[in-house]
Amino acid sequence: MTKKETDFERMVREHKSTVYTVCYMFSKDADEVNDLFQEVLINLWKGFDGFRGESKVDTWIWRIALNTCISDDRKKKRRGERVPLEMAADLYTDTDEDTKQIRQLYARINKLGIMDRALVLLWLENLSYEEIGAIAGISAKNVSVKLVRIKQQLMQISDNQEF
Repeated sequence: MTKKETDFERMVREHKSTVYTVCYMFSKDADEVNDLFQEVLINLWKGFDGFRGESKVDTWIWRIALNTCISDDRKKKRRGERVPLEMAADLYTDTDEDTKQIRQLYARINKLGIMDRALVLLWLENLSYEEIGAIAGISAKNVSVKLVRIKQQLMQISDNQEF
């Protein structure tokens, strides 16, 4: 294994939960999460040589992951909705109250626009407004304003309402 491959493998191992979190936020099922995860890894590998260290590695990973998932989301809208294959086992089925509340929150978040979803995801990961701004390409003040508006939107969305 080359040094580049070893460094990349270490980076992925250290940051795979970040990549998975982004993919989970932008997907509807486990297969799609896995597909997005692989696509993000491909894009990280393609950009690995070009990473100059002008930002932190995790900021770069967040940006690549979000851009990949946002691009995929736009492609899905252009090609239309796909009907998933029904499987006998549903790994996402859990009936405890915490899981139900988390699903309701994610259902509301998924009704937001793409960039708003990305900002919420970064905020839920406890990133600072400065870090969120660096990843999203906006100012920290703009992050603050957008998050206040997004929180207001989320409170107004009912679980069965189309947004």
